Amino acid sequence: MENKVIRVTIWNEFVHERSEDYVREIYPNGMHAVIADALSECSDLKVRLASLDEPEQGLPDAILEETDVLMWWGHVAHGQVSDELVEKIRQRVYAGKLGFFPVHSGHHSKPFRAILGTTGNLTWGDEQKEIIWNLCPSHPIAAGIPDHFVLEKEEMYGEPFYIPTPDELIFGGWFEQGNIMRSCCTWRRGAGKIVYFQPGHESCRAFYDPYVRRILQNAVHWVAPADFGYKIPGGCIHQPGAVN
Repeated sequence: MENKVIRVTIWNEFVHERSEDYVREIYPNGMHAVIADALSECSDLKVRLASLDEPEQGLPDAILEETDVLMWWGHVAHGQVSDELVEKIRQRVYAGKLGFFPVHSGHHSKPFRAILGTTGNLTWGDEQKEIIWNLCPSHPIAAGIPDHFVLEKEEMYGEPFYIPTPDELIFGGWFEQGNIMRSCCTWRRGAGKIVYFQPGHESCRAFYDPYVRRILQNAVHWVAPADFGYKIPGGCIHQPGAVN
């Protein structure tokens, strides 16, 4: 089947980058802009940015209807997201019209908790070295990723992670103080798909890492609604040379 364009909306509460100088130095235009740059390496992805401060919290009905994959980064403003918007997202996921892809502290986002019926709670700690282990190298999300790679600094997220048992566990994280984390998990709910990926703390540089960027690309393709019929033996149409 010929690949179609996947319409991706990257939603970011966009608070830390505006209020904290140390975050703005790393992500001057917002974390969602750096994620968008990674996805732009794939010619079959059409990317839109959205944020909490925009009209209708960045996701009016017209944009939701034109979104195939919704990526989500939130942290300090989870409670400001309206319940009405959360229910619209949940319904679209269950209907198979929307793939949902929260990253990092999106584990506590209202849509993630509503879609999976979970608290999303986990253990967390200071920033430290993380080794990401490829636990399922045959999975499309793991295409182009070696058996492991290192993030020199990432916020520690660890077990227990109070989520429903994943359908698939793609990557596991090990932190230098000994904590472990189910760092990339997938689920199916109704006719839709959900993927969660752990790296992406606002004061760290994970979204610049070439392997993290490749995983983001692969995961967007995987989580897209099933009617796209994607086959991803090597990732996106235009594969970033840094990790081939």
